Amino acid sequence: MPASSGHTVAVFGAAGYAGSLAARLLHAHPRFELRWITARSDVGRRLDEVYPHHRVPLVLEEADLDRHADVDAAVVAYPHGAAADFVAQLRQRGVKVVDLSADFRLRDVHTYEEWYQPHPAPGLIGQAVYGLPELYRDRLRGAELVANPGCYPTATILALAPLARAGIIADAVVDAKSGVSGAGRAASDKTHFVSVDENVNAYGVPRHRHTPEIEQELATLGSEVRITFTPHLLPLDQGELVSCYVTLTDPGISTAELESLYLDAYEAERFVELSKDPPGVRAVRETNICRISLHRDERTGRVIAFGAIDNLWKGTASAAVQNLNLMFGLPEELGIS
Repeated sequence: MPASSGHTVAVFGAAGYAGSLAARLLHAHPRFELRWITARSDVGRRLDEVYPHHRVPLVLEEADLDRHADVDAAVVAYPHGAAADFVAQLRQRGVKVVDLSADFRLRDVHTYEEWYQPHPAPGLIGQAVYGLPELYRDRLRGAELVANPGCYPTATILALAPLARAGIIADAVVDAKSGVSGAGRAASDKTHFVSVDENVNAYGVPRHRHTPEIEQELATLGSEVRITFTPHLLPLDQGELVSCYVTLTDPGISTAELESLYLDAYEAERFVELSKDPPGVRAVRETNICRISLHRDERTGRVIAFGAIDNLWKGTASAAVQNLNLMFGLPEELGIS
């Protein structure tokens, strides 16, 4: 572990793709000491046996809060529904938490229960800060509980945020594509190599659970709109591209004005890049960067906004580290630059 470690941290659910990457980044972090990693599978194995490329020589243990909650912070990489009660127990013990599940992303409990299930810890919803630093940086500084955004919402919200903040989105259709790692380590028949190779499939049609999360954040920014969101599975291990087709409330707004909105929003953002050309996922692989490109279709008047991220990095694990840095008053880019 780094000699200059300061804040202790545990990763709960470190046998999955996102949790294991979070463990890798925190193990190499100059100001965090990765003290514990836990899992419900592969207990007793070292993480560098399960994922040799992460080079984390710690043993995966079965979660025991009497031992493993003796830390300053935790990343919880559990599925929705399973995370909330566990997060509540960590918070009762004073542990700062970044939750990677959907359990605290939606601010309205009724909306959560409409799209997911009865909420196990509704009293904590009001305490959670939505973990998108480009929108909520000031609130994340010193936060106790952070709801890490979903990968699709991260790319989509960043691609659309300047338009939403200007209040000019009348309608939006989001065509999203992701590699199979977004489905998690426990691959089903639909995410098995034989199913995805030489194939492209839409899923979650017509009601994908990330839809209310995206709509919530667009409304908070200033555009209350119902979107059409359709994700597709690609034969890639990781990487994500969203193509957003937007009808504007003001078709007379100029291309220069639109470009100015994006420049004002992201010129100073370390982890957002603006590109003249539509981005590909390879350009952002294994980075904490969202690459955005804006285009105007003069024939239809629509705007096309692209957002590309690595779903395991900016979409999950490196974003969690970015949030932890802010929570502890550290430079935002530390350990992920």
